[in-house]
Amino acid sequence: MNVLIVSDSHGFHSELGQVKDRHEKEVDLFLHCGDSELSKDEKAMQGYVTVQGNCDYEERYPTQTLQNAAGKNIFMTHGHLYGVKSSLTNLSYKAKEIGANIVCFGHSHLLGMEMIEDILYINPGSLRLPRGRVEQTYVILTIEENRYVTNVYDLHKGLLPELKRVFSI
Repeated sequence: MNVLIVSDSHGFHSELGQVKDRHEKEVDLFLHCGDSELSKDEKAMQGYVTVQGNCDYEERYPTQTLQNAAGKNIFMTHGHLYGVKSSLTNLSYKAKEIGANIVCFGHSHLLGMEMIEDILYINPGSLRLPRGRVEQTYVILTIEENRYVTNVYDLHKGLLPELKRVFSI
């Protein structure tokens, strides 16, 4: 199963549509980790499961959600309510409390994937305002029986094969 994860698109309309159109045949679940700054009714947001970020004023987005994909629990939140710019500690407490296998978040605009105590944490970076790198990134997570595979994409250049990561589960 493939899950596309994007965050911090900060008002991008057509770009979200481009990402979805580019991958709709290969992706089963589209996640937006907040700060879209778009209404839930916007065409660009159709098909994305979305949470509310600190720059979102759309009250119909929840602050967090738990999705099941290929038998794995994916917890998604923006991250600002858990202090992710300082530490993943509060987020990890929540993940363990609700039985999450995978945690997707944004807020810091910093691309990163890491396995901590058998939970995979993914921050897809930012489509609009990346920090720590120039690429405007998003991630496609492939959930397999014994592993997770993360592939990083740049909005303009496509797949960045040197950033591929494989995590045994």
